[in-house]
Amino acid sequence: MKLEDRMIRSIKQRAGLVVLRADFSKMGSDSQVGRVLARFVEDGMLIRVSKGAFAKTRINKFTGKPTPAGTLEMIAAELFRKLKISVEPSSLVSEYNSGKSTQLPMGATVNTGRRRISRKVTVGNSTLTYEKNSRRAEV
Repeated sequence: MKLEDRMIRSIKQRAGLVVLRADFSKMGSDSQVGRVLARFVEDGMLIRVSKGAFAKTRINKFTGKPTPAGTLEMIAAELFRKLKISVEPSSLVSEYNSGKSTQLPMGATVNTGRRRISRKVTVGNSTLTYEKNSRRAEV
């Protein structure tokens, strides 16, 4: 069985949306895995959302082109969970959810706490932004 066939079967059997390059490290060399993942992106089976991270796609019924199988927020949450990075909703989202504000936050932003993250996560035209935990003690 070819590496490509084994990787296709592995991707289809996964329940989540996000696939990491490291998930396939045992199947072949880095260059082989990279070549097959690049072919999957070219064929529209996966899209690249970050360095070494890919998301599954589905065919859009209106355009007929592959689109991400989930939203930026869903993909980012699963990606950070797989990378064991703890993130929380941004201050704007938490204020809206608690009822303190009626304004809907427009962009996708997550609070990284005191941790500095430089990973760029992009799905389509949307990019995830980071917010440091710089809130002062509330009175």
